[in-house]
Amino acid sequence: MRKLCLCLFSLVLTISLFPLLLKAKDDDFVRQPPRRVIFTHHDRSDSDPQQVHISLVGKDHMKVSWVTDSKHCSSLVEYGKESGNYNAKANGEHTSYKYFFYSSGKIHHVTIGPLEPSTTYFYMCGSSGPEFSFKTPPSTLPLDFVVAGDLGQTEWTNSTLDHIQSIDYDVLILPGDLSYADTHQPLWDSFGRIVEPYASRRPWMVTEGNHEVESFPIIYPTGFKAYNARWPMPYQESGSTSNLYYSFEVAGTHVIMLGSYAEFDADSDQYKWLQADLAKIDRKKTPWVVALLHAPWYNTNSAHQGEGDSMRLAMEELLYTARVDLVFQGHVHAYERFTRVYNNKADPCGPIYITIGDGGNREGLALS
Repeated sequence: MRKLCLCLFSLVLTISLFPLLLKAKDDDFVRQPPRRVIFTHHDRSDSDPQQVHISLVGKDHMKVSWVTDSKHCSSLVEYGKESGNYNAKANGEHTSYKYFFYSSGKIHHVTIGPLEPSTTYFYMCGSSGPEFSFKTPPSTLPLDFVVAGDLGQTEWTNSTLDHIQSIDYDVLILPGDLSYADTHQPLWDSFGRIVEPYASRRPWMVTEGNHEVESFPIIYPTGFKAYNARWPMPYQESGSTSNLYYSFEVAGTHVIMLGSYAEFDADSDQYKWLQADLAKIDRKKTPWVVALLHAPWYNTNSAHQGEGDSMRLAMEELLYTARVDLVFQGHVHAYERFTRVYNNKADPCGPIYITIGDGGNREGLALS
């Protein structure tokens, strides 16, 4: 029965993955070149919400995040099951940040709930601007994930987002490299605008990639200033002390979001957290365990070869012992799927590794 369930689950995930540019059986297949970056401008008033996106918090809550140019707008979300009829509301918190000469808008985060599963809710942010809506995930399997890595904001990104929009999925999970801002902070704002029509309708759960680091010696030595301010994930709920790694559960699935750019050796906080998190998994409650990380542990492409090896050597045994089912990786701008593997050898008890780093980044595909 478990073997049958695995096949069905893998099929659902494969359908939702968007391996748009797989190597075809035809030897004449030509991979498409990179496309231009798209900068999405702000076309609402200073007090209207922009860059709206949602993320799961616990089993029945949702975090609503958005930005306003005005510093005087309240961090308030009104919501309900009927359009225009909001019978519940919640207040939250706000933050902002500076990066050299750039100053962000007011970044709002409000957690709403409890919410019912498989239910559409309508909501407004800050009592002004347009109405948004989202659908909560189901409480039990089946569950449809979308996985897209190295998304960026190019014409190829738009193509990927169009495919995402065509599927009635439940949750998007992203293994790092969101905006490709690379210290150019207005690109974070542009990215928030380009994904808003999608990320405001379904929860997006993300982890960091190398393009989120944005560190600078002495001034910003720890990095992740924009990422942590704009895309806070529910790390505290899983016992993590860092937004760079966490886990969450949804409809029979335990999802582990690892941090390729946080410390990961046996003495690190991340390693100890992962040990504790894996030990708490109840396979009767969550029979599926999926992990995401950015720098691949397994990769036959010449691009980024070996960059994830040190993390694999430190942590692979933990995932293997816990019988993790699937590991999704980004960073390499290609699609690649491995058999079940452990310690560089095929192993029927190891996870299936899938590289899914071809979401639309500006750097183009890895070709060899």
